[in-house]
Amino acid sequence: MAVTAAVVAGSLTALPALDFLRGLSIDALTALRSQLSDQTVNPATSPTVVVALDEETFRTPPFASSPNITWTREIGRVLTAIIDGGAKVVGFDIVYPISIEQSEIAFGDETLGAKVRGFDRDYLRALALAARNDKVILGEVQFGDHPIGPSPAQRIAVGQYRNIRALNAYTDSDNVVRRLPLIFVVDGQPVPSLSVELAARALGASPHFGHDGSMTLAGYHIPTPTPNTLTLNFERGIDAIPTFSLADLDICLNKDDTDFFHRVFNDKVVIFGTVLDSEDQRITSKRFAKEPNVSRGPRCALPPVSSNPAFSRSTISGAYIQATSVNNLIERNALAELGRGAGAAVAVGFSGVIATAVLMFTPLGAAAIYAAAALGWTALAMVAFRHALILPLFEPFLAGIGAAVVTIAYRFLVTDRDKRFLRKSFALYLAPTLIEKMVTSKKPPELGGETRNVTVYFSDVAGFSAFSEQMSPTQLVALMNEYLSVMGEVIEQHGGFIDKYIGDAIVAVFGAPLDDPDHASKAILAALHCRVRLEELNRRPDSLMGHRIAQRIGLNTGEALVGNIGSRRRFNYTVMGDVVNLASRLEGANKFFGTQILASEATVAFTGSTFAWREIDAIGVKGRSGAVRIYEPLAESGHETPEQSERAAAYAAGLEHWRAADFSNAATCFARFADSDPPSARFLERALNFSAHPPGLDWKPVNRLTEK
Repeated sequence: MAVTAAVVAGSLTALPALDFLRGLSIDALTALRSQLSDQTVNPATSPTVVVALDEETFRTPPFASSPNITWTREIGRVLTAIIDGGAKVVGFDIVYPISIEQSEIAFGDETLGAKVRGFDRDYLRALALAARNDKVILGEVQFGDHPIGPSPAQRIAVGQYRNIRALNAYTDSDNVVRRLPLIFVVDGQPVPSLSVELAARALGASPHFGHDGSMTLAGYHIPTPTPNTLTLNFERGIDAIPTFSLADLDICLNKDDTDFFHRVFNDKVVIFGTVLDSEDQRITSKRFAKEPNVSRGPRCALPPVSSNPAFSRSTISGAYIQATSVNNLIERNALAELGRGAGAAVAVGFSGVIATAVLMFTPLGAAAIYAAAALGWTALAMVAFRHALILPLFEPFLAGIGAAVVTIAYRFLVTDRDKRFLRKSFALYLAPTLIEKMVTSKKPPELGGETRNVTVYFSDVAGFSAFSEQMSPTQLVALMNEYLSVMGEVIEQHGGFIDKYIGDAIVAVFGAPLDDPDHASKAILAALHCRVRLEELNRRPDSLMGHRIAQRIGLNTGEALVGNIGSRRRFNYTVMGDVVNLASRLEGANKFFGTQILASEATVAFTGSTFAWREIDAIGVKGRSGAVRIYEPLAESGHETPEQSERAAAYAAGLEHWRAADFSNAATCFARFADSDPPSARFLERALNFSAHPPGLDWKPVNRLTEK
């Protein structure tokens, strides 16, 4: 089922309708790299720089208050200076489809165009000189059969299409520019785009086009799953592409500072373009990165422009898209994308992990695995992105969610149906651990047992018969339900399994059905905490129907038969053996000694020094020939009170004299706490009796109990 869900969910991500997820992956990885990268790219190393017709230019004379169609003379001067400064090639991301010389608006007895005839002469001369050395490329916008290109005079100046290239960009369905075309077909022939032509001339190599739409430039094969595209890599960032204001360069020429042009434009690819707040702004895969929009290059004449480092925007000027493409081609770091098939395979693999986790673990565990897998995959995708490889990001996540939903539905309707039935059917009769064991084994309960070392817990309510006769059946049931619920909860919290309730008695097992090497210590803790909880109930007037009750607990450790025992038609998971009988006898022995909790020496041996103990006596019980030493747990080690310690020491001294038949000194020791300690009072009475009437020579210090 997990495989089916993963294949279906992963394959769906290859549908064209989900192509926007591929774009979102590029955008998210670009933003993450921007936020997490601790490396800054030096703008001076950028192969490409931008000459901007920016807001500053529009505010600076002679450009201020003049339409930019009249700036051609100044642009031509700057173009010539840039080429003389050593620029490899200059491209224009701006298009002047008309010239002021073409104006047919009447001006006096002539048209305005006739009045300013020759206005563009300097600009056209600059273009012609640059084109002669293949140093300039004008841009045009492909628009069906009627491209928007330079004016006729400009086309002639640069030698027609020898130095004119298209600067169109691909826009995805969400209106985001993430890729640029590599070639355009003109008159049936492939013609490089503006950025490809600029990079080719800068490298001194011609691009080679494959029949499959691929392209190789100077030995660099452009990676792309889609023919005739370059996926933009904004690793350098807009803030790492130096930008020069046209106004500053024009004033620099007026100062005749030609050295400045040599310093900043030598061996560079230069792109003229508009860098304005409202014109030619495009949304790109940098839209979530929010980096500064411009990196100002060195200034020649005008003072530095103050900038707000906190200001950023989600759009960039078109000139930087072309500049980024040129840099990608020269620096050989265009982004490589996986094809639909490879992307779907990644989504299938990721969703397969999630679907398997949903089948194997709880919903919370599966959610944790999904989160860990998503973080891990994101980290891997970031590492790959730093090496210009795009791994799908959102497609696997979406496929994982889809596979998880399908698998959860499958579990609910099919796989977990029997488990829910088992849990619901046996919840009121078996311990949760036993139910989970059945669910895990995928087997219903069956006859059978095994021998295991366990600790048996046996408790009873003292004087139950006396006060139960004074209550109505309804009241008695309510009282016992409250008592048994509280005690049962404590036992189960400490890992015990409640075998059965016998009237007011509780029989529980520690160490079964699940193995627990610490079963004896947990049984003692449960007994101590049950004593505390019962004291709390007795102090509350609204609990136990207003009655105060006492309990007796017996604990014994040893080998017992545990398992499903009964007839073939009806059986219980229970415990059998002598270890159970002795625990029952120890519970009854509390009545004789006036104690609440008694444990066998076997249980004490299993707990080590975890608890503070007081040895009570050595007893002989019905059904056993030998004596059993019995102990009372006082508290966890280190938590006993000074009074408990003193009483235990006095009792131990009295017990030692008792076993030595020194009844007089034994009575003295037991008398110290006889007023407040029932076991001491019982032994004091026996010691005084033996002092007055010594036993025979065959006397043994073993108290044989004849009653249960």
